[in-house]
Amino acid sequence: MRRLRISAISYLNTAPLMWDFEHGAAGRQFDISYTIPSACAQALEAGTADIGIIPAAAYALIPGLKILPDVAIASRRAVRSILLVSKMPVEKIRTVALDTSSITSVALTKVLFERWLGGGRTFSPMAPDVEKMLAQHDAGLLIGDPALQIDRSRYLTLDLAEEWIRFTGKPFVFAFWAIREDALQAADSAQDLSAIFQTSRDHGLLTENLNFIAREWAPRLGISESQARTYLTENIYYHLDAECLEGMQLFYRYAAEIGALPPAPEMLFASPAKAVII
Repeated sequence: MRRLRISAISYLNTAPLMWDFEHGAAGRQFDISYTIPSACAQALEAGTADIGIIPAAAYALIPGLKILPDVAIASRRAVRSILLVSKMPVEKIRTVALDTSSITSVALTKVLFERWLGGGRTFSPMAPDVEKMLAQHDAGLLIGDPALQIDRSRYLTLDLAEEWIRFTGKPFVFAFWAIREDALQAADSAQDLSAIFQTSRDHGLLTENLNFIAREWAPRLGISESQARTYLTENIYYHLDAECLEGMQLFYRYAAEIGALPPAPEMLFASPAKAVII
């Protein structure tokens, strides 16, 4: 029986989720590759990966997926790594460059403008280079590590998770683990996949391991260890609980209403869990 192929994301916010795969026995059970969120979704769609930490929006775009329960990259407050960056107030923005690394945050940007910030904007996909974005557009969407590295003294920034929460009162889910149904059926029945991914998350969130991650990632990103640790412990929420699922369903509904995404299918889970009852 072949090992399942995991497509993961090479951002700081996924490091706790990958703890057992990089530092424990779980890494020997799977074939793991790293990429950006949009390419992770493409790998699942193409069948070149079996499991991926997919952007939430990808669930509405890719048929035949099931969600691994209780693990997410979400936020219940400002997230710091999903930013609309500009040199002008939001009401004056007319053109927006959208980070091609993203699927979910692109749809979220469109929802926020259409429902609450004023419609009529023009959106264009673009590589995440803030200087080039703002040379050609009024604002740019940046996600992940590039957003964490933004010098906020030079630009006006809008934290999109904070805006979503302000308008809806719901958390926002950016990504979660999903598995192709055909891979789930072919998987070793002795493997409790949900437990493997939840346990890896739990180990990654232990204080000593978070400190290790912060020390490792801070110099890569040019931020302090305390900034990296605070981001992981306060800005990112790693549980796909009932409130997060409610927020995700609301996002799917709003995105479909404005045509940013097709209607999302019913949420189907790889195994039952109390955390997914809503």
